[in-house]
Amino acid sequence: MEKGFEVGVKDDHEEWVHDSSVDHRGRPPFRAATGSWKAAMFIIFIEFSERLSYFGIATSLIIYLTKVLQEETKVAAKNVNYWMSVTTLMPLLGGFLADGYLGRFTTVVLSTVIYLLGLTVLAMSQLAPSLKPDHSLHLHETLFFVGIYLVSIGTGGHKPSLESFGADQFDEGHGAERVQKMSFFNWWNCALCSGILLGVTIIVYAQERLGWGAASVMLAAVMGASLVIFLAGWRSYRYRVPDGSPLTPLLQAAVAAVRKRHLELPADAGELYEVKPQNIKKRLLCHTDQFRFLDKAAIVEHGGGEEARGPWRLATVTQVEETKLVLAMVPIWVATLAFGMQAAQVSTFFIKQGSVMDRHLGPHFVLPPASIFSLAAVGMIAAVALYDKVLVPYLRRATGGERGISILKRIGIGMAIAVVAMAVAAAVERRRLGSASPAAVSVFWLTPQFVLMGVGDGFALVGLQEYFYDQVPDSMRSLGIGLYLSVIGAGSFLSSLVITAADRVSSRGGRASWFAKDLNRSRLDLFYWLLACIGAVNLVFYVLVAARYSYKTVNKAGRVVDDKDGDLECAGEA
Repeated sequence: MEKGFEVGVKDDHEEWVHDSSVDHRGRPPFRAATGSWKAAMFIIFIEFSERLSYFGIATSLIIYLTKVLQEETKVAAKNVNYWMSVTTLMPLLGGFLADGYLGRFTTVVLSTVIYLLGLTVLAMSQLAPSLKPDHSLHLHETLFFVGIYLVSIGTGGHKPSLESFGADQFDEGHGAERVQKMSFFNWWNCALCSGILLGVTIIVYAQERLGWGAASVMLAAVMGASLVIFLAGWRSYRYRVPDGSPLTPLLQAAVAAVRKRHLELPADAGELYEVKPQNIKKRLLCHTDQFRFLDKAAIVEHGGGEEARGPWRLATVTQVEETKLVLAMVPIWVATLAFGMQAAQVSTFFIKQGSVMDRHLGPHFVLPPASIFSLAAVGMIAAVALYDKVLVPYLRRATGGERGISILKRIGIGMAIAVVAMAVAAAVERRRLGSASPAAVSVFWLTPQFVLMGVGDGFALVGLQEYFYDQVPDSMRSLGIGLYLSVIGAGSFLSSLVITAADRVSSRGGRASWFAKDLNRSRLDLFYWLLACIGAVNLVFYVLVAARYSYKTVNKAGRVVDDKDGDLECAGEA
């Protein structure tokens, strides 16, 4: 009888999803009809179209600012970096709203509408005769920036909620779906890079030959079609119901710890307060020894009445551990900013270099400068496919672990490759400047630096996505994707500050600046060497921080609990 009961429970677990998600009717999802790859494919397609649009704009932006809006190279580079910073920092707000109030599905739909509005404004600024730059440059410039910043706002809601919504389609408590989820981020980025590849080739070519207006119309049409496809899959999705601000439980744990700072911690962590697993749907976290001060929030005060058990006086072990997770991420976030600075160069100075080099493919065709970015996309696709299909299976057999290598090791490998890419970029630029005719140097000399950055992205960027999704509290996963994107945004902003500082220092005493209006009189090679040195020193800091990091701990049954008594086996999500 007992054996039959266990079989029934197992069959129920296989047939239905019990991870706090719901189907489109608000019921527990039926596994065979919802989620997994059948739902993820709808979501991946809209990501493809968004990256097509974003990179169709981003990679040509510095060219447009310098040629059409007549900005100096250093001013244009800073404007691009500022725009990229806003675009990649806005997901922090978008992720917060998606997790706490709007829900991820709703946030994707609303942000896509805003994105479409931005593309429409861009198209109008190019196609309406009275808004064209040759009629009124100031008005055109204003509308142009309104359009691209509407795209930023749309991206702010779109990116964090869509990616986390896609990952939500896989049940971590189900063995087969958990393995599929590990591949999801790799193939998500392959689709992302496919969108980039078409964005920097077909869309950029359309911008060159047909004009930005026609290209913006094309992008709006693709984005609109992808929204229709995304909505068509609504019955097959697994949804997460928002439950208020995801930051409130963390603040409650911090406040409770401060209020009980004078209490002594019990010798046995099992005495700390935690709810029973059967009384709550969310996963419960194992107790860890890091940031022990916060454990005081979970001390049960006897004889204190209702006030002693209030949410701002008593926190669960899970709340405390979630707070620890967020605090532990801060050093990792800081240690990856140098990589964000290096990544910012690919769509700014790398593209600008290509614009002043020989781009002829045969006697009649000239490669658009932004299309060179496709080399980075190819490098990333190759790296992700090789990693997922060759490296991970081999490492799984060699190490016995599900991932092969830990997330932070994967990120570190990508950061090291980016440092090498900066050194290679410096050497190539030095050779170009030293040639008798810099403009005659083939643009394909830039191939190594673009491909290396693409390979580095295949390790570091994908690793950062997985890290910030997996290691944040379950209620903050859209915000976690926002944190990943903020690495790139803050890195772009820091890149602008470094450009400003280097420009001032290098131009002292009447000397020529590293960032002259004419790129052939600039010293981008020295700037690249500076970034390589910053990256190398930072890599040492990253290794030290990563070596001390403790991953989120889960028991093998899929539910996370305090394990002080040894009743359950906990394992790290590395």
